[in-house]
Amino acid sequence: MRYALPLMILAGPAAAHPGPHLHPHDGASWLAVAGALAVIALAGKLMVARRRAETRKDRRR
Repeated sequence: MRYALPLMILAGPAAAHPGPHLHPHDGASWLAVAGALAVIALAGKLMVARRRAETRKDRRR
C-alpha cells in the first residue's frame, strides 16, 4: 500500500491520455515567456527610436 499512493500520483496523469500532450496549465509558462519577450522587443524598439530622434536633433544644431 505504501507504493500505491506515489504510483497513483505520478502515473495517474500520464495514464489518462495516450501519447505526448500539453495540458492548458502547462502552457501558461509559455505565455509568460512570450509576453516577456514581447516586452523586451518593444523596449528595444523604443530605445532605438529614441536614439535615432536624439541623433537627428544633434544633426540639426
